[in-house]
Amino acid sequence: MPVFEPGALPEGWGSIRVLHLSDLHMLENQEAKEAFVAGLDTTNPDLVINTGDNLSSRDGVPAVIRSLNDLLSRPGAFVFGSNDYYAPRPVNPFIYLLGKKHKPSEEKLPWEGMRAAFVERGWHDATHQRLEFTIAPAGVGDSDYEREVKLAIAGVDDPHHKLDDYDSIAGPANPDADLKIGLSHSPEPYVLDRFSADGYHIVLSGHTHGGQICLPGGKAIVTNCGIDRNRARGLSRWSEKTWLHVTNGLGNSKYVPFRTFCRPSATLLHFVEREA
Repeated sequence: MPVFEPGALPEGWGSIRVLHLSDLHMLENQEAKEAFVAGLDTTNPDLVINTGDNLSSRDGVPAVIRSLNDLLSRPGAFVFGSNDYYAPRPVNPFIYLLGKKHKPSEEKLPWEGMRAAFVERGWHDATHQRLEFTIAPAGVGDSDYEREVKLAIAGVDDPHHKLDDYDSIAGPANPDADLKIGLSHSPEPYVLDRFSADGYHIVLSGHTHGGQICLPGGKAIVTNCGIDRNRARGLSRWSEKTWLHVTNGLGNSKYVPFRTFCRPSATLLHFVEREA
């Protein structure tokens, strides 16, 4: 997507490649899902972003770490969703058609160990943090690019269950950063508005599962959050200066193990310069 002014990217960077994944909802013995996620490393991203809901049970943590193993060796950042902290609960999936929000269960999940594994391998926890770091282009020799690019990344905890505290990260993003990214598991409009006001190029979110129960053609019936149905998945303009990307996600709650007209996915985003 064209977010940079012409000539803004350092020489040697055709684009900044960001792999956005979310909503694994991992259980043990999901070998096909593990293999698919592991295979995403072949997309050769410069940066990996994980927007949460990795778990669907307590025994899912080892599977998450196995599936992300190679991606954890790349630069990355993450925020969590409520299904990293609490196990899903049985729910009628059609309750979402009524616009009702269900409370998370009281069964806690071992998110601390998963977070520790992510951080130990080098990913940055963006939850209520303003991060700044640089990355080099993936698979490019030291002499083939002018300089590393500087990232400004900030994130909030899951606003779907009011865990967010945007005030803790409020303020304009560093104007010297090449790419400014906001992270929020659920794309709630009031959070998106604040990221936009602070000058972030894009906000990355999950949570919606693309609508999960969709009409033919992938048209979402509900979003399970505050955004409109046309934004349930994919890329859209949130404001004149800020994009929004909502990924379909890679899994489902174990209590709603199906989708209609909405296949699981991850997205490789290419950030490029605008045409002169």
